[in-house]
Formats: sequence, C-alpha cells, structure tokens
Amino acid sequence: MSLPLKRTLERIPGGMMIVPLLSGALITNLAPGLPKFFGSFTAAMFTGSLPILAVFFVCLGATIQFSATPTILRKGGILLGSKILCGILVGVVAGRLLGERPVVGGMFAGLSTLALVVAINDTNGGLYMALMAQYGKPGEAAAYSVMSLESGPFITMVTLGVAGLSAFPWPVLLGAILPLLIGMVLGNIDPEMREFLSRAVTVVIPFFAFALGATLDLANVWRTGGLGIALGLAVTLVSGTVLFCMDRLTGGNGVAGLAASSTAGNAAAVPMLVAVANPAYLPAAGPATLLVSASIVVTALSTPLVTAWWAGRMSKGR
Repeated sequence: MSLPLKRTLERIPGGMMIVPLLSGALITNLAPGLPKFFGSFTAAMFTGSLPILAVFFVCLGATIQFSATPTILRKGGILLGSKILCGILVGVVAGRLLGERPVVGGMFAGLSTLALVVAINDTNGGLYMALMAQYGKPGEAAAYSVMSLESGPFITMVTLGVAGLSAFPWPVLLGAILPLLIGMVLGNIDPEMREFLSRAVTVVIPFFAFALGATLDLANVWRTGGLGIALGLAVTLVSGTVLFCMDRLTGGNGVAGLAASSTAGNAAAVPMLVAVANPAYLPAAGPATLLVSASIVVTALSTPLVTAWWAGRMSKGR
C-alpha cells in the first residue's frame, strides 16, 4: 500500500513548511516531555533548527549563478531592491510607532516591527517561479536566482538597522550571510557541486520547519490568528503595490511584481535567528514567528489570485 503524502503536502499552500511546523508544535504542546524522554537524535530533531538552517542556506546559495544573464539580473535586481525598499519603509514607520518590542495587549497583541519586516522582506520563491512559469517569461522566472539573496536573516538585519532600530555588529551580519556566500562559491566553481547541493534545498525544509514548530506555543496561535490573516493580506497589498509599480516603470507588465508579493516559507525561521543575533528582539521573536507563519499561508493563497487576475487582464488587452 502506498499513500500520496508528498503529493498531498504539495497541494497545501506552503505545505512542506506549514505541516511539519504544526506537527512539531502539536507534539511539544501535547507531550512537552517527549523530546527529553527519548533524548539523543530524537531530541535533536526538536531542537536543531539553527544547524539545519545553516545547511539549507549553503545549499540554496549553490543554486545562485554568478553568470546570470542581464535580463535575469535586471528583473531580479529590480524586484529584490523593491522588496528591500518596501521593508525599509515599513520598518521606519513601524519602528517609530512600535520600537523593537511587540504590542502587549488589545487586538494587535503580538504585532511588532520585526514581524512586519520579516513578512514583507522574503519572497516565496517556489510560488513566484510557478506563477511566472504559467503567466510570465522564462527570464522573469529565473530572476529568483537573484531574489534568493533575500533568504535568511541578513536582509532583515540590514533593514532594521537602516530603519534606525537596534544595529547588529558586522561579524553577526557577515555570519548571517556567510553560509549563503559559501554555497554560491561552491556552486559556481563546480557545476557538479551545484547540482549535488541544490537537491537538498527542498529536502531540508520540512526538517527545520518541524524543529521550529517545536518551539511554538499553540495557545498563542489561536490568539494571533486573525492578526496573522490581516498581516498576510497586508503583505500582498503593500508589497504587491510597490513591486507592481516598479515592474511597470521598468518595462514589465506588472505580473512579475505581483507574483513576488508573498512571504517565503523559510521566513518563519527568521525572527528567532534575528533574536539570537540581537537579544533586544527576543520578546518579539515568538509572536513574530506565529504571525509570519500565518502570513506564509495567507499569501500563498492571495498572491496567486491577484497575479492570475492581473495576468488575465493583460491577456485580454493584447
């Protein structure tokens, strides 16, 4: 007997990230003593998100080629720059209102500058490439090879620093991007190494998602659910508007910009990584992880709908 587990997970928006994340959360909330009871490698699966993420970024870096064509560099650079600019603008505004700590009460409880910047900074690459394969051009789909530089905590740290919030020492900033850079070097000096490492990019996602989920308190998920939905819709609306305008202004038809208005699956790990680098963000990291996780799911639904709608309008106007 065989079960189509992989196929089922792929049908769920962000399934390879969300399902393991929720599984880890359920196990540790229902049986909090389980990891300690088994110990050894089993316990490590519940607590090893940082080492797994380091491996993930090395493998992801290997997929980024230095010899990208000018079209890919131009489109990817525009979208990447627009995402960073959008994150900085949101960070500046939210930073003045909220500072580094989360809102502690009311309907916005848990909301923080960290959650807003992380949710808006990192694009769901798989979703973007799938949408561009259907509605865009090959060069536009390949632009994610440049946009993937936003993966991980580095861009978020820079954004928060530029926004005038707590700065990060240069060794910490370098350490945040070093695994990605090592992967890029390995992948570009040896095509076989690129092929070898690239196979692991999607494979390790469920594992770090599970370990990350094991740190979540599900009671908070219920309390922040509505706010998480609102955050996801805001990401699609705000970043989608900025990216759409920049895409149109630089000769595109806006489809690529809208297709990039999502939150990446691995973005759920960024709040904790930022907090490890700068303890000032520790109070915000837990609630931010929950909100960003909600944004991943919401944008996985809203971004395709908006992109398909605009692509349909473009095709009718030809």
